[in-house]
Amino acid sequence: MRLRGLLTHGGMVWGRNLIAAGLQSCRCRVRHYSLLPDDVKSLRAVVNPDVSKIRNIGIMAHIDAGKTTTTERMLYYSGYTRALGDVDDGDTVTDFMAQERERGITIQSAAVTFDWKSHRINLIDTPGHVDFTLEVERALRVLDGAVAVFDASAGVEAQTLTVWRQAEKHHIPCVCFLNKMDKPAANLSFSIKSIRQKLKANPILLQIPVGTGKNFTGVVDLLTNQKLTWKLRSMGDDGRVFESETLNQSDEPDLLQVVNEARMALIEQVADLDDEFAEVLLTDFSDNFDAVPSIKLQEAVRRVTLARKGVPVLCGSSLKNKGVQPLLDAIVAYLPAPTERHHDLVRWYKDDLCALAFKVLHDKQRGPLVFLRIYSGTLKPQTAVHNINRNSIERMSRLLVPFADQHVEIPSMTAGNIALTVGLKQTITGDTIVSSKASAAAAGRRAQNDGRMEKKHGDSVTVVLSGVEVPDPVFFCTIEPPTMAKQADLENALNCLQREDPSLKVRIDPDSGQTVLCGMGELHIEIIHDRIRREYGIETHLGPLQVAYRETILHEASATDTLDRTVSEKRHVVTVELAVRPADISTPGSCDLAFTEEVEGQLPQQVKDAVENGVNSSFLQGPLLGYPLQSVSALIQSVSMEPGTSLAMVSACVSRCMLKALKQAGSQILEPVMSLEVTVGGEYLSTVLGDLAQRRGTVRDIQSRHDNKVLLATVPLAEMMGYSTILRTLTSGNATFSLELDTYEAMNPQDQNMLLKRRSGML
Repeated sequence: MRLRGLLTHGGMVWGRNLIAAGLQSCRCRVRHYSLLPDDVKSLRAVVNPDVSKIRNIGIMAHIDAGKTTTTERMLYYSGYTRALGDVDDGDTVTDFMAQERERGITIQSAAVTFDWKSHRINLIDTPGHVDFTLEVERALRVLDGAVAVFDASAGVEAQTLTVWRQAEKHHIPCVCFLNKMDKPAANLSFSIKSIRQKLKANPILLQIPVGTGKNFTGVVDLLTNQKLTWKLRSMGDDGRVFESETLNQSDEPDLLQVVNEARMALIEQVADLDDEFAEVLLTDFSDNFDAVPSIKLQEAVRRVTLARKGVPVLCGSSLKNKGVQPLLDAIVAYLPAPTERHHDLVRWYKDDLCALAFKVLHDKQRGPLVFLRIYSGTLKPQTAVHNINRNSIERMSRLLVPFADQHVEIPSMTAGNIALTVGLKQTITGDTIVSSKASAAAAGRRAQNDGRMEKKHGDSVTVVLSGVEVPDPVFFCTIEPPTMAKQADLENALNCLQREDPSLKVRIDPDSGQTVLCGMGELHIEIIHDRIRREYGIETHLGPLQVAYRETILHEASATDTLDRTVSEKRHVVTVELAVRPADISTPGSCDLAFTEEVEGQLPQQVKDAVENGVNSSFLQGPLLGYPLQSVSALIQSVSMEPGTSLAMVSACVSRCMLKALKQAGSQILEPVMSLEVTVGGEYLSTVLGDLAQRRGTVRDIQSRHDNKVLLATVPLAEMMGYSTILRTLTSGNATFSLELDTYEAMNPQDQNMLLKRRSGML
């Protein structure tokens, strides 16, 4: 519903009415929300409330926006840590890996559990570096809400876009926190505008900062007209105590004007987005919209947030200990409880256990630790559970509350929570865990009776939760143990690391027999290499880093092949006819398989599975240089086989026929092209542009951000090896950059020939 003619606002232009109510009195009181420093809470004392008071949230942002620092303050103010951790000092709770503390960045997501005002908060701190995007993906897959942290001087940055898209994919309601408001370049209007324009979101400003830069002292809550002030009197002041007072006419006129206009704009914006609130305004407060109770406004903001029509925006400075307590209040007030998120598949399990494994860690004493999000039922230790994906039964020996790398054992965990389990030795990321095969079968019958699932070929219906999407690697290199005696130890280490990190792929080169690591970037592979040395005591050698190219085809082609073999006096004969054609190369991994209607109706399912195996094996190794295929469609036109022919022979014949068709279709190398964002001082811009031109880069835009320039470009990944060191040299350390995979493009003929010669040993 639109409130036309009442106010005018757009961007940061506010209405002109003054607040008439709530300013007559000034009641000042000091607030603090946590225990005395010596009274640190035990994890055993974490509240276990009704599911409506549980919040499963993630902290997500661009690198160095302040996610981990914000998490540290949350734990401290809620009473679960004795001191404020600092990323620079390497003593934070959630960045507990040696590599994280040395580099000052988050590498893997870490879960912590604490309570705030009778609510239980299960929080996951996620990485901001693009190489560890999978950590964000699998966290958001199981969370109900998210806090997006922004550097208020930079607004939306490159990785902010990535994590925001991930949150949107999972339909997760968000709250925005404009951090670092104490920086001289912090700009509220700029940050709000970037959220609106770059994220295509609808920011709902709930707070106005008091002071700017070093003079930032607090915020004004637009819902309640309360001014919250942190008067830190020394460097050691922890921000636990702050003053709260109602605005009155004696306050600064400029602040009053801004608050008055911002609150009226907030009321109109929420009324535009929520019909129920608009109806209340027009019915009960038509004479004075500002008289609407803050509780009514808060309820409307919550409805708007849960419907993902808007995102509440708060501000503060986590490092300076200002604004974090109101952020915790906002998490409780606006982000959803587990019951407010709709998981259609889960309802068929009713009160039976249904959980999703979303992360695995290896502990030297306990073995594999599996993180589970419990969607229904209750989880208890010393019980057997059924893994639907592995079709196996495992016994869970212990159940823990996660708190970074420190955990506390508990007797049970109910639906809506995140648990850490010991004893699930076969479970991997993305597996669905239920109480038994019988409960899975019962859920399948309910789903079938509900008409939402169809039974195929007489098989029973299985209700499996969707897993975690794993991106394809973009870099690879060989890895070798120091001696052959260490080969088995290296294989064990790589198996454990792959189970922890599904974005790490390990394969054996068919020609050389060498072990090949495939990862998401230079830093990703560097971290894996370091972990093998530290955690498994193996001094491995890495080969040169290489780009994971793709192959595609240029034309349509058809092929027919017959395989006639006699094995142990048994004859196997199969004939396959198929066609391949190129598809859109801009969509990574877009190979697909189809059958003609005639073949679809005639072939038994097990034969179709064998055909699919043969086609997929061909997709993994292209005919030109053996890179995985992309953007190729295969159509199976006929399959005929003699009785008794094995399924392995069918797969082999299909693979051979595919290779024949792919060679006829002509091949093309595709190279990964990255989106590059460089923030650099204006005096170094021409130097950076000149270097980029030598890297086959294409400039898309150059923007101004305060005293800096932001260069947006696309550049082939092969040209970005060691770019961080070169950029640091070119700009004397006065530049930052971020990379993200944009698309795959056809390599030009000259570069492709160079690559072919290099791979054949001619260069």
